[in-house]
Amino acid sequence: MSTPDVLVRCQDAARTFGQGPAAVVAVHGATCEVHAGDRIAITGPSGSGKSTLLHLMAALERPTTGSVSRPSLADGPGQIGVVFQGPSLVPALDVAENAALPLVLAGVPEDRARRRAMEALALVAAADLATKLPEELSGGQAQRVAVARVIALAPRLVLADEPTGQLDRATGRHIVDVLLSAADTIGAALVVTTHDPTVAERLGVRWAMHEGRLQTASEPLRRSPATVSRGDTS
Repeated sequence: MSTPDVLVRCQDAARTFGQGPAAVVAVHGATCEVHAGDRIAITGPSGSGKSTLLHLMAALERPTTGSVSRPSLADGPGQIGVVFQGPSLVPALDVAENAALPLVLAGVPEDRARRRAMEALALVAAADLATKLPEELSGGQAQRVAVARVIALAPRLVLADEPTGQLDRATGRHIVDVLLSAADTIGAALVVTTHDPTVAERLGVRWAMHEGRLQTASEPLRRSPATVSRGDTS
C-alpha cells in the first residue's frame, strides 16, 4: 500500500518572536508531517504555540530555524486554505462576495468565482445568506461563511485555527461537522487547533503542544482523498 502524499513537512521548525532578552520562542524544533487525507487535531492551552505552528504550515510565518516544506503542493494560490478563529470577513462585501474573494484575487473570472462561491455556500448550508453583510450574521453563520470561502478554492489542505473558540458548544459542534463534511467532499486533509477535547475527539489523530513543544502521536488515521475538480485559478 502506497504512502499518501506529504503535504507539509516540518523539520526541527522553530519560531522566535523578538530579539535578545525579550525574545519569545513560540515553537521549539517541531518535526511532523501532514499527509493527504489526514484528520489531525493539535491540542493545547492558549499560548502553547499551536496557532504559530499552524501559521508555519500555512506559510503565514517563516521558521526562525529549521524548515517547513510542502513536497506535494504546487506553487500558486489555492493549495492551502486557512480558517481563522476571529472575524475574517470583509465588512463591505456581502456573503457571496466574501466567499468569492480569494478566487477573484487568484484571477478566476468573476462569474465563475461567484458560481463556485455559491456552490461552497450551499455545501455549508449558507446559500440563503448570500446577500447579507457580515454585520448581519451570527458568530456561527460568519464562521460557516469563512469555511465556504476556503473550500471554494478546493484546497488540498485545510488549516483551521481554533474555529470554535468564540462559539457556544452547540454551534461549535456544527462548525466541526461542516469542516469534516467539507474536507471529505473536496478531498482535503484537515488540521484543526483546539483547546476543546470534544472537538479533538472528532478527528482521527491528536497531537499536543505544551510550552511550544510538539508531541505527535502514532500514525495518523487517513482517508482516501476524493477525486474532485479543483478548477483553474489562473
